[in-house]
Amino acid sequence: MAGVVVGCAGSAWLVASVLAPEIFHDHLGQAGIEHDSTEAAHVEEAFTDSIVLAWGLAVGVAVLLSLLASWYLTRRVQRSVAVVTASTAEIAGGRYDTRVASPELGREFDDLATSVNELARRLDATDTSRRRMLADLGHEMRTPLATIDSYLEAVDDGVRDYDDDTREVLWTATRRLERLAADIVAVSAVEEHLTRLHPVPTTIAELVGTALDAARERFADKGVELAARDLVDAEVTVDIDRMGQVLGNLLDNALRHTPAGGSVTVSTSLLTTDTSGAEAGAPGRVSVTVTDTGEGVAAHHLDHLFDRFYRVDTARGRHGGGSGIGLAITRALVEAHGGRVSAASDGPGHGARFSVTIPRTARWP
Repeated sequence: MAGVVVGCAGSAWLVASVLAPEIFHDHLGQAGIEHDSTEAAHVEEAFTDSIVLAWGLAVGVAVLLSLLASWYLTRRVQRSVAVVTASTAEIAGGRYDTRVASPELGREFDDLATSVNELARRLDATDTSRRRMLADLGHEMRTPLATIDSYLEAVDDGVRDYDDDTREVLWTATRRLERLAADIVAVSAVEEHLTRLHPVPTTIAELVGTALDAARERFADKGVELAARDLVDAEVTVDIDRMGQVLGNLLDNALRHTPAGGSVTVSTSLLTTDTSGAEAGAPGRVSVTVTDTGEGVAAHHLDHLFDRFYRVDTARGRHGGGSGIGLAITRALVEAHGGRVSAASDGPGHGARFSVTIPRTARWP
């Protein structure tokens, strides 16, 4: 910046030194003062000296001020960049709790600090999810592997016979491992858009009706009431099988966590405004909400319900047959349709609400 100021000031001084005396000389002639007179020479010399002196001082002051301003701004920018560099180095080293304070150098630098902080937050969340996923995956595999190992050891030691009961236990443990592997492959394929979607026109009422018909027997067997209300006849373009899988997962989840005598209600609505609420969406969207009167969810669990292998109660999930993968697949399929899924609850014992919002005309990746 200082070089630019020096260049501009020097150019202005040079132009003024060359042109101003000539212009002043012409004006003296127009005023009737002889060019060769002593008065004209003295006036022109005085004018030239004043121009040179004034512009010289102006250039000097401008250069000095520009150097000071440049030094000050450079120091501030260097300190801010150094802070961001150090913070990103700490983040790269695994310290995801690092945050960058706003340097107050303008919107661009504030945006940079905000972006770095958001990056750190997301990396922290991703790392936490990864560690939890690996721990849960190891736990999921440990039980069937321990079962297989103990039964095979018992057969080898002659403690147990390889009879029908032993064979059934081994097959059950093996199938559990196979299901776990299939779930991992399924959610990975969906999240990476490897699952091909086949969108066709249908209505949201038809999708919900089909899902309800498929689930009624399971709900009746457990003694949980299944109801539908406010079903809008909005047209959507979706993969019917995949959206059926989404609704089926949400209904199964609600059934799993709703005791006998409870109820699950499916409702739909058209969304015409875009707000930040959990069940809001962009104009031209339709929402499907599954509300249960079951166990409910604590607030700190809500943001993680759609993570792989995440369960609010791990023991309950294992005994209930869930692998903690269904909601992750649900989110991936909904997002593949250009929509979003959210969860809400008033707390344990107050039930939960799961909402799926999709465009009435889907956006395909």
